Amino acid sequence: MELHEVQTHLTEWLSEAASAFQKVPGSAVLIRYVRSSYQNDPVRSAIELILVIFFIRYLLAPSYSTSKQNFIKLTEAEIDELVDEWVPEPLVAPLTTLEEIELERSPVIVGPTGPKVKLANGRTVTNLATYNFYNLNANEQIKEKAIQTVRTYGVGPCGPPQFYATQDVHMRTEADIAAFIGTEGCITYAQSFVTISSLIPAFCKRGDIIVADRAVNLPIRRGLEASRSTVKWFNHGDLNDLELVMQKIVRAEAKKKLTRRFIVTEGLFETTGEINDLPKLIELKQKYKFRLILDESSSFGVLGRTGRGLTEAQNVDPSQVDMIVGSMAGPLCAGGGFCAGEKDMVEHQRIMAAGYTFSAALPATVAMTASESLNILQSNPEILVACRENIRLMRAQLDPRSDWVMCTSAPENPVVFLVFKPDVVKARMLTVDDQQRLLQECVDESLANGVLITKLKGTPISSHTGLKGGEWTVQPALKVCVTSGLSKKEIEKAGTVIRHAITKVMTRKTNNKLGLPAA
Repeated sequence: MELHEVQTHLTEWLSEAASAFQKVPGSAVLIRYVRSSYQNDPVRSAIELILVIFFIRYLLAPSYSTSKQNFIKLTEAEIDELVDEWVPEPLVAPLTTLEEIELERSPVIVGPTGPKVKLANGRTVTNLATYNFYNLNANEQIKEKAIQTVRTYGVGPCGPPQFYATQDVHMRTEADIAAFIGTEGCITYAQSFVTISSLIPAFCKRGDIIVADRAVNLPIRRGLEASRSTVKWFNHGDLNDLELVMQKIVRAEAKKKLTRRFIVTEGLFETTGEINDLPKLIELKQKYKFRLILDESSSFGVLGRTGRGLTEAQNVDPSQVDMIVGSMAGPLCAGGGFCAGEKDMVEHQRIMAAGYTFSAALPATVAMTASESLNILQSNPEILVACRENIRLMRAQLDPRSDWVMCTSAPENPVVFLVFKPDVVKARMLTVDDQQRLLQECVDESLANGVLITKLKGTPISSHTGLKGGEWTVQPALKVCVTSGLSKKEIEKAGTVIRHAITKVMTRKTNNKLGLPAA
């Protein structure tokens, strides 16, 4: 190709490029700017062109040098030496001395769990450390039906529900729970812990607002973290503070796009044993247009005349609570959890709740046990009466008669929480670690005298960094789980053993920091 042909082609290409550029919106303004700038100050135009070229090169250049080696070459011996010296960080923190002692002394039960259990060391003790409140674990009617269910359905479904592992026994259990509580529908989960931690993110998303009690349990906190919603906290059990928080939210969101708002709390608090005020919660939710998610994992099967929970105990229509969450792993002596409410809400979880969709379905025998336990509670409310009488007898032996501890749990709660009295903590300057050590000694002393109890660790419930302001420290406490499977005399005797064990521990010279005389 000759030179004049090259010039001709180049001229045509430049002409086409100029024509195409002129079609771009704003190109005429840019051309006028360049021409006037070049005519008035050609040096400035040249500098601007250089800066544009530098900027383009800077954007396209890698963030590190590709031609120079910016690292030190090590010999094989040096590499081996560094590898030998490297110590990985532990996956978990090392056990404390108290934790090591607790693990070493943890009792192992041989045989069935009941009011009286045999330990691996051969001793038979009174068991006040499990949620077998009505001794349904030993009910012959439930045992016989469990055997028949295993023979009919096998030992497990071997698959997730809603796909190929939903059995008719699961549907019957869900219908039984819904009818027992008084709601339109119900869904059952294979694990109690994942029920509410899956339910919350199934309904609450980024941008939604959740107001929660500071003392809510760990499964609720895991659900709050997974939801990525905006979480506001109110002081534990203070519904006046809850109203103030709700008022602030309503004012702040008045001129914004409508958001979904939820209240999340417990019916019977797992870490304190206290009962919530459900009528007041319903009043506030309706007044400020919030939805209510109520965790009754600790109150279902416990509160109310027939164990229907907080709604029955405080005479509230279950339909006024948007979602009722409960556990089948405690008083019902079964396993798993459930959520009861409107049918649309239930069906939504079958697809959106991770704990339901990605877990194996309940074993048929567990589902049957839950249904049969409900039938027994409903037809024999005197079981609950007997348990509450034993609760009264146990509390009478401990709270008013002990100089060291007091009961903080509700009178109807079969889990009796015993914490050190404030004047004892103040007089002896007991830290949280001191209290935990003393309570563990009380547990060991009670076991040595034939009564098995447990304790609540006084550790802070940590939250995700996104859940600011929700810090809560659990107060160390003894947990005495009362059962109707023991006679009144046995309950009174066990209470006396526990009270004497506490007194013995607290009057030891090694535990009396200030040398105070024994009370």
